[in-house]
Amino acid sequence: MTALGEKARTFHALHGGPHILVLLNAWDAASARIFELAGAPAIATTSSGVAGSLGFPDGQHVSRNLVIEAVARITRVVDVPVSVDIEAGYGATVEEVRQTARAVIDAGGVGVNIEDEMKDPGLLAERIAGIRDVAASKGVPLFVNARTDVYLRTKGDPAALLDEAVRRLRTYASAGADGLFAPGLGDAPTIARLAAAVDRPLNIMAGDGVPPANDLERLGVRRVSMGGGPMRATLALARRIAHELLREGTYSGFLADTISHAEVEGMFARLAPPAR
Repeated sequence: MTALGEKARTFHALHGGPHILVLLNAWDAASARIFELAGAPAIATTSSGVAGSLGFPDGQHVSRNLVIEAVARITRVVDVPVSVDIEAGYGATVEEVRQTARAVIDAGGVGVNIEDEMKDPGLLAERIAGIRDVAASKGVPLFVNARTDVYLRTKGDPAALLDEAVRRLRTYASAGADGLFAPGLGDAPTIARLAAAVDRPLNIMAGDGVPPANDLERLGVRRVSMGGGPMRATLALARRIAHELLREGTYSGFLADTISHAEVEGMFARLAPPAR
């Protein structure tokens, strides 16, 4: 098996380890490298973060090519497995989604996150099957994390929402998904019921009101991700720095608790071309 294939197997194994996989979401090469150096065993991208860093809103407004270029920059600087948020697949047809999966693997990714947009679950099932075919042809066991937007896009009776989430996620598991994702869900008893109702590792997104990672682990969750939260927090810091400098003329915002120039240089020193 290729080195990329082995890295994909490593990523699969992280979902079955003794502890929950805490998956940090990067938006560019520097954030990915910071997370790796902090000890992250794997990295995922955030679609909103990548889009924002490229000057676009979230929701497939950025092109596949730009996203893949960002992924290639990330995989160039980190050694850990990288999973890629491909939103709904960056294409209207199964073949276009297959092209996206192929591009992810060619860029060094070993996983994808793909969402249903609350459309007919059969549509995502077809896309998952197409991604599985591409992964097999490439010899890379791509980890497919299938996301339902039940808790992001709909409201109503909690029991009905849970039934719909289970129905959709079971459909995606039958189509070949390796993991299942229900962002927007934070109620502990419901999380436990959902984890028990599906037979694939369940991914929950961290956020306000969501139980801490250790509690999620006890509820049966196997993976917790951050989405665009870290990127937004970083932008908030940049805004505070700008306000302080423009209004007060002082510098504490970027002098306190900062990373030195030398440390940043050292993060990427191994990738620098040899001096002539």
